[in-house]
Parts: sequence; C-alpha cells; structure tokens
Amino acid sequence: MPALVLAAGGGSRLGGRPKALLPYRGRLLLEHALATARAGGCDGAVAVLGAASAEVRAVLGAAAAGSTAAAAATSTADPTTATATGTGAPTATRQYRLVDNPGWRSGMASSLRAGLAALPPDATAVLVLLVDTPGVTAEAVRRLLATHTGRTDLASCAYGGRRAHPVLIGAAHFPFLLATAAGDAGARALLASRPVALVDCTGVAVPDDLDTPADLIRWGIDPTSPAARPEAGPDAGPDNGPNR
Repeated sequence: MPALVLAAGGGSRLGGRPKALLPYRGRLLLEHALATARAGGCDGAVAVLGAASAEVRAVLGAAAAGSTAAAAATSTADPTTATATGTGAPTATRQYRLVDNPGWRSGMASSLRAGLAALPPDATAVLVLLVDTPGVTAEAVRRLLATHTGRTDLASCAYGGRRAHPVLIGAAHFPFLLATAAGDAGARALLASRPVALVDCTGVAVPDDLDTPADLIRWGIDPTSPAARPEAGPDAGPDNGPNR
C-alpha cells in the first residue's frame, strides 16, 4: 500500500516557513515522514507539495545525490535505498513521487485530490500521513497497515481511544472523499459518516502536529537553521519511538 504524505502547507503560523522544509534531526521534515512510511511497510509514497515546492525538490535532489555518492563508495550499499530521486512514478530504485498542488492555498482538500490522482491505478488503499506529525512512528504505520484487508477498509490510529493520524482509506471510499473534501476539512466528512476501525497506538507514537512556534520549541525544531544536510537523505532511518 502506498503512503500519501500531505506536505503543501505554507506554515503561515510558523513565520512563513513551509512545513516540508522545516529541519528535523538533520533532514527535512518531509524526509522524516517519507522514511517513517517506508520503514512502516508502505510500498512507495506520493508526497504533495505546494509552498516552496521548487526549493523542496532541490533539497531532496541534493540529499538523493549525496546518498547515491555514499552508496558508490561502499560495495555493501543497497542500491534500492541510495537512488531515490523523487521524480516520476515509484520503482525499485525510486521510492517516492513528488506532486505539485498549485491550489495548495485553498486547503488540505486540494492536496488530497492531487495525491489521490497520482496514486498507482491498482492501489486498493492509501495511508494518509501529515508532514507535520514527526511523532508518528514506523510502528504506528505497521499497526495500521496490518488491518488492511481490501478496498472497503477505513481505519485510523487511536491514542487513548481518540482518533488521530495517520489514517488508512480504502479505494472504495475515494469517490466519496473526492466529492466531500473541502477546504482544510480534508477527510473529515468521510470519517464522520462511515464506521472507522480504531487501531490503538497509545505509547508507540505521538500524533501532535506542528502549528505554532511553541510546538516547534517543544519538538526541538529551529526554523531558522538550514533545511537539511544533503547527506541525510530520505532513506535515513526513522525514529521508532515517540520523539519527545
């Protein structure tokens, strides 16, 4: 199952620094999300960009080039994790695809539409992950993916019994999602109108998102620091526990 990483926001409440470009533990926040999805078992990913998309692509390209150079220097490197360039469709050596959403200012719904349109046509479901939830772990992704049985699945991680991200949406729900998603509500109408299986992830992940400068401080993020080190590419291992 592919992941759909929503990463188009402009970070207006964070001083205008796009969330995808925030530095987190030596790499882009977007790289962290992609690595978490992959380590959790997702088969490729689509990341939807909006604000500063050209800069995001440039940083990811530099990171991928650094990973490729490092792989060439050691014969034990895994070529499938060293050449992710992030353009085109995912392949054995290209684990994610970047999609631009020119209407990103209208809200999350437009990014959902852009992302769903870019999924492989045979996708039976998608795992939706927000770029600004660094506390979501590979274990949470694994638990959610383990519930997948078919196109009618609709599931969400839960923390203390409360539904939160990430969310798994079966392909049978895509038409309703496309018809009802509006503004920043995203999949809210879908999740409110149909039964959602809750997957307990209490203690293995933290679903908090980054919306204010205080959130950045709490997560140890300095928005004024460089976006990422080129050598810390999207295949660097994710954290496996809550990142507090």
